Amino acid sequence: MRHSAAVAPAHDARTLRERLRRWFALVGVLLVLVVTLAAVAYTQQVRRQELVTQDLFDAITATDNAYIALIDAETGLRGFALTGDRRFLAPYDTARGRPIGFVDVARDVAGVRADDGMTAAAQHAQDLAQAWYDDYAEPLVAQIEADGPQSVDDAQVEQGRAQFDEVRAAAVAFVDELRGLRAEVADELTTWMRVASVVVPVLVGAVVVLGLGTWVALRRWVLEPLEHVGADVRAVASGDLHHAVTVRGPGEVATLAADVEHMRTTLVDEMGRTREARREVELAHAQLATQAEELRRSNRDLEQFAYVASHDLQEPLRKVASFTQLLQKRYGGQLDERADQYIGFAVDGAKRMQRLIQDLLGFSRVGRVGKELAEVGLEDALAQALEQQSEAVADAGAVVTHDPLPVVVGEEPLLVQLFANLVGNAVKFRHPDRPARVHVSARETDEGWELACEDDGIGIDPQYAERVFVIFQRLHAKDVYEGTGIGLALCKKIVEFHGGRIWIDQPASGVGARVCWTLPQRTHARPDDAATTTEPHAAPGTTTPAPAPNGAP
Repeated sequence: MRHSAAVAPAHDARTLRERLRRWFALVGVLLVLVVTLAAVAYTQQVRRQELVTQDLFDAITATDNAYIALIDAETGLRGFALTGDRRFLAPYDTARGRPIGFVDVARDVAGVRADDGMTAAAQHAQDLAQAWYDDYAEPLVAQIEADGPQSVDDAQVEQGRAQFDEVRAAAVAFVDELRGLRAEVADELTTWMRVASVVVPVLVGAVVVLGLGTWVALRRWVLEPLEHVGADVRAVASGDLHHAVTVRGPGEVATLAADVEHMRTTLVDEMGRTREARREVELAHAQLATQAEELRRSNRDLEQFAYVASHDLQEPLRKVASFTQLLQKRYGGQLDERADQYIGFAVDGAKRMQRLIQDLLGFSRVGRVGKELAEVGLEDALAQALEQQSEAVADAGAVVTHDPLPVVVGEEPLLVQLFANLVGNAVKFRHPDRPARVHVSARETDEGWELACEDDGIGIDPQYAERVFVIFQRLHAKDVYEGTGIGLALCKKIVEFHGGRIWIDQPASGVGARVCWTLPQRTHARPDDAATTTEPHAAPGTTTPAPAPNGAP
């Protein structure tokens, strides 16, 4: 169930990416236009400044020099005509020795304006100057050199003056054309300078306006919607989980707000389920507390039952066994054979009942009634176990050997009981055709210490590898192998009480049985590399304990 009211979307369907793409496209176009205009203005300004200060200036200078050379040539010719002195012809010879150059100058500046009038003016001035040289000056110089200056009459002088006036007028007209062109280009330079002076502030203003517009757009499209979402999120984070996160802004921001709102509603639902689960947990905890109290009462009842079983039940059994044995001893052989058999059944049943009660008491006391954990040398524990099983070991002629065994932390009586049960089983289930050989080994693993008790007896079928650890489970009839079926179950309980595990493994030789178990490594004591052997003494049933490993007490 949702704990918040539905929030109607209040956002523009257009995405932020689309908005920004359009805005920056507009900004880019405007900037390109303004920058292009500024670049054109700057380019035109530089080009015209180059024309005014270099190209046209050089053209006018070259034209003026050509014109002055013509005037010097005409002046020198007149001086030579009056005096006949050859020195006056020096300017004439200099001007005559180089091209007139009006057409070349016009050709150089022809790209400035697409106008043929300047080229025509240059060609006209150059043609007139060349005609003056060819038709008047050269013949006059030859005449003076041949006949002297007195041969020049006034008509020739007037003819030369008139002809040179035409040359002068044409050259001045060409120079005026050049100066006019330079004035036009200078006016254009002034115009483009004014344009540039306007474009630069426009460019700066455009950048400022576009920057402000970009900031306003980002503020409106991104920052303000995110601030609203952030304010809603902070309200939710402060503990007001029922505060709805408003969906607003462009597509991406609206999607983010919708996701946060979905997360909030999901969190509210989850918290509701969590509260419900907490109530269920509290109820279960109360039930567990009640059951724990009932379990404690049950344990107390079981302890009371164990006490009764260990005293009140065993007392009648002891009486039954005692009087039955007394009856067997006193009247054995005096009754018929069947009566003796019945008496034997009664004695055997009483003894087995006593053993069963004792084994059950021992099984129930594991981990419940015991000493504090302490360091236990497993070699000492094995030696005590062999002492307890000395009679059975001696009767079977068994040989018990062991590797150097480590020191662990545990309850020594339980570990002694563990070894006693395992060795007792190995001796009990020995092969009928050979003496029993039992070997206890130990190796260090990542799990701790892994120990094994291996024998060469009748073995255990792998299909019963788990069943043998269940209490009261027997694989053989009690008239073949005596016992209560609690031994390996007790071993499992002891190993698990010490934090290990126990299992049945197949021996490498394939003969007998191999019981493996682990114990946590709580000390750094390590067994020595050499194995030791426990051999029978001369007296049957006694064993020689192996030397303790390094670090064993």
